Amino acid sequence: MRRADRLFQIVQYLRGGRLVTAHMLAERLEVSDRTIYRDIADLQSTGVPIDGEAGVGYILREGFDLPPLMFTRDEIVALVAGARMVRAYGGPAMARAAEEALVKISAVLPDTERARIDRTEIHMPLWVVSEEERRTIDTLERAVEARHVLKIDYRDEAGASSCRDIRPLGLWFWGKVWTVVGWCELRGDFRAFRIDRIASITCDGRVFKHERGKQLADFYRQMERDEAARDWAHRRSQNAP
Repeated sequence: MRRADRLFQIVQYLRGGRLVTAHMLAERLEVSDRTIYRDIADLQSTGVPIDGEAGVGYILREGFDLPPLMFTRDEIVALVAGARMVRAYGGPAMARAAEEALVKISAVLPDTERARIDRTEIHMPLWVVSEEERRTIDTLERAVEARHVLKIDYRDEAGASSCRDIRPLGLWFWGKVWTVVGWCELRGDFRAFRIDRIASITCDGRVFKHERGKQLADFYRQMERDEAARDWAHRRSQNAP
């Protein structure tokens, strides 16, 4: 959880006029008591009226409210379009999170702007990505974050099947097709796998560490080198006698 999100959650937990201990907050937010002490001190220094002390507990004085979020018309349209795009093309967990995010944003928008969310007429078809692919997207996204080595059964464009151990590094959406980029242990190189060609995924709990030459930044550098090489070859062919 980002620190900004944690500070917001602390304020929400302190609402209601009851005493809340740092240990209770630490358990809910899965951080240490010391982290909560620092966060409370930072909130108090910015003017949030939190009373209490370490070892006793904290309470938020009545009458405090967070200022309403202010977004421009174009920002609201972008947020709505992005959430609906994730709902249409993302995994089930992503879709739920996008919907919940819109609800939270709507709850803190001024009345004059809240209606703009419903008036944003940008929509996406919901049948492009299959339900099986959606579940795969969520599985891969979590594996990328947790750095889990995955064993996948994959079939290539010609229909040939292979079993690969990959280090998933990132997901890309190409309009109708999702791919996962990863380091392929079988090929000893980066590979991009179409999600709709992955027959099965197995995770045995192995965790990989980032190694030089096998990270996403290295993949980008390789792409840049390949692109430069193609440009050079094209210019050379154009200038050939």
